Amino acid sequence: MTTISTATPATPGPPEPGPGATEAGTDPFDRDVLPAPPNAARTLLASLLRPYRLRVAVAVVLLLAQQAAVQGGPLLVAFAIDTVVPALREGRHGPLVLLGVGYAVCAGASGGLMYAFVRAAARINQSVLVELRGRIYRHAQALSVDFHDRYTSGRLISRSTTDVESLRELLDEGLQELLGVVVSVVYIAVLLLYLDLGLGAAALASFVPLGLLVRDFQTRSLRVFRKRSTAIATVIVKFAETLNGIRPVQSFRQESAGDARFRQLNSEHGQVNGDTILEMARYVVSSRLTANVATAAIVLWGAYRVADGTLALGALAAAALYVRRLYDPIDRLGMFLNSYQSAAASLEKIAGLLAQVPGVPEPDRPRELPQRRAGRPGRAVDFDGVSFGYRTGGEVLPRFDLHIPAGQTVAVVGSTGAGKSTLAKLLARFYDPSHGRVLLDGADLRELAAPELRRGVVMVTQEAFLFSGTVAENIAIGRPDASRAQIERAAKAIGAHDFIAALPDGYDTDVRKRGSRISAGQRQLVAFARALLADPAVLILDEATSSLDIPGEQAVQSALHTVLGDRTALVIAHRLSTVEIADRVLVMEGGRVVEDGTPAELLAGTGRFATLHRAWRDSLTE
Repeated sequence: MTTISTATPATPGPPEPGPGATEAGTDPFDRDVLPAPPNAARTLLASLLRPYRLRVAVAVVLLLAQQAAVQGGPLLVAFAIDTVVPALREGRHGPLVLLGVGYAVCAGASGGLMYAFVRAAARINQSVLVELRGRIYRHAQALSVDFHDRYTSGRLISRSTTDVESLRELLDEGLQELLGVVVSVVYIAVLLLYLDLGLGAAALASFVPLGLLVRDFQTRSLRVFRKRSTAIATVIVKFAETLNGIRPVQSFRQESAGDARFRQLNSEHGQVNGDTILEMARYVVSSRLTANVATAAIVLWGAYRVADGTLALGALAAAALYVRRLYDPIDRLGMFLNSYQSAAASLEKIAGLLAQVPGVPEPDRPRELPQRRAGRPGRAVDFDGVSFGYRTGGEVLPRFDLHIPAGQTVAVVGSTGAGKSTLAKLLARFYDPSHGRVLLDGADLRELAAPELRRGVVMVTQEAFLFSGTVAENIAIGRPDASRAQIERAAKAIGAHDFIAALPDGYDTDVRKRGSRISAGQRQLVAFARALLADPAVLILDEATSSLDIPGEQAVQSALHTVLGDRTALVIAHRLSTVEIADRVLVMEGGRVVEDGTPAELLAGTGRFATLHRAWRDSLTE
């Protein structure tokens, strides 16, 4: 037996923490809005619209032309009163015909141009939303395991559904309203000044109090919409968490407690949602009161001027219509601000998500692994001066050095928190070491592109996750271009063919959500077949046989003797029966290797492995 230490003596750290562990209240991931650079939301929106600049310009031109047609109506009213009526009294019908043609042209142009604008805007909006959803999905996949351990899946779902929906409402309705309001206000202001400088100036002056109301509403509603967005995200997180953990919820009779908590969260969301309605009501009442007072004052002043002959009646009629139109969009502006604040809060959260940098970034200049020599499917693995700690600050692995020759199967055993799984996660590059390097045939894992690494290293975990779809599709994840014969060959090699063939549709049987149609042990066998089909140079088994019963475990071990013959394998095991397939056993304690040797050598001694093995044997005879 060989007993070695790969690190300088150190006091063993605390039990290995989960990757999501952190001091209470100090993790920014506990908040719904993730940290992001200043103006990240505006930058994101600009980047989404940038590819469609030409389309946006065309849509704006269409809206300008449409509003010009709409705003021609009051001018035609002034023309009718001041020109058409006197002409008809004189027996001339030309102006009346001209008026009819003008109305027909304005009506037709307004309808046609609005249709063209809505269609162009809809195409832009859908393109932006498709791109945004794609960015969220791709970025979520690119982010490291550390991120997903800290940020719940419910929040991710909220980002890609509720928050994207808020942006959709803004793009589909809000921006159209805003552009319509801005263009109509500019047109009306110019036309009022054209009709009468005094009336136009008075109408524009009334926008000062309206502007103050808008600014106050914008400030107050943004705070409320941020709270609303957080509240609905919390509801979704609770809902998703309960459904994902439905078995323990029902097993421990937590339905009532969960229902009470959900009612509380749902009530908080309802209260915040009510606050948004109240803010909108305050704005609408105040703005309408201001607009009505201003309209009455302008019309009365205009009527006085008509009476003293300084203003034409037609001009007053047109001005009255324009003033009414000038204030009509105020309510629509409030609706836009409503949509805008909701979308701004959502876009802030999406921008925060997209601003997160993967903890295991892709290399700027990736390198390729050297070609494997014929007859040598495995690769050498080296941990060179590696140290690693989770966010609690305690080191899980002090300075750690380990060499695994190509083709060797190494079993790692030890107590909980010894660092076994951390070793596997570093080799799979779910995390990068704090110091040192992990090498594959001399290549630093940081220098390998993700596809190159995944072709070389495959990990099978205790949780054999299966996707909705057929058994064959789940096995083929290991090699998407594999033929049915290759899929079946991998299943036979691992001992899964017989139970798959017995399923209702064989390899074409849909395993349903998370593989619920088959047992845990069968899911593990499918995961093994998936890994073997990938034909990796290095195979990591992290408690991968824990879901198997004794016959199933024996069948897998029998297959692994053949499959792992010349591959490099790292086997993390609590069941010491799994160690029997290993060429070499490492016993870890406190992040250090304290025993290293063949199973036979360690069993013949009196060290920790021998003690663990005897205890395991005794437990089988009880």
